[in-house]
Amino acid sequence: MTVSTDFVDGTIAVVTMAHPPVNALPVAGWYAVADAVRGAAEQGAHVTVLRAEGRGFNAGVDIKEMQHTDGFDALLGANHGCYAAFKAVYESPVPVVAAVHGHCLGGGVGLIGNSDTIVAADDAYIGVPEVDRGALGAATHLARLVPQHLMRTLYFTARTVPAADLLRFGSVFDVVPHDQLDETALTIAREINDKDPRVIRAAKEALNGIDPMDVNKSYRFEQGFTFELNLAGVADERRDTFVRNT
Repeated sequence: MTVSTDFVDGTIAVVTMAHPPVNALPVAGWYAVADAVRGAAEQGAHVTVLRAEGRGFNAGVDIKEMQHTDGFDALLGANHGCYAAFKAVYESPVPVVAAVHGHCLGGGVGLIGNSDTIVAADDAYIGVPEVDRGALGAATHLARLVPQHLMRTLYFTARTVPAADLLRFGSVFDVVPHDQLDETALTIAREINDKDPRVIRAAKEALNGIDPMDVNKSYRFEQGFTFELNLAGVADERRDTFVRNT
């Protein structure tokens, strides 16, 4: 698992996630994303681009790690790690531009739903398959991307939707060919980078302050039901089925 940070034009941080084969992040990976996003701003970034290498942007938590770890340490770690990563993106004092390709599932939706701008490759699709895994979570963030009834339908059915479909809702800013994704994200980042960084930081704080949804409390509320499902034994059944079939 690697999460790396590079700087472009001096003050544009590019945070890259890479955990083959599908970027299903282990517990340590979620904390690494949180540290990288926070660290970018602390190192003087004016804007951060969050991207990934490999077959897709993010496949959520590493369920195999969870099922191959005795006790509940991996479950608790994944829940706290996801919370930390989502929070770091949302509370980053500088804008976060998400560059999404391939699959963006579960925790990936948490990351992009809390970002400030989303650009996607034409092969990108999103979804929250948590109900198939005996868990809940990221409806908070999916609700920031699609209207309420579509969010509920996607959530209950565990269906995915092409990122291109989100253009009409305005949640995805642009969809481009895969080989143009990074440059498109950097183009937006450079436009933000050209602004007075003092104004941009004030704008980010102001927009979070008037946000109608408290994403941190909302996500923690969802997570509480995941813990209940685990205590009831339902979640283990669903995760075991997933592991057997993959």
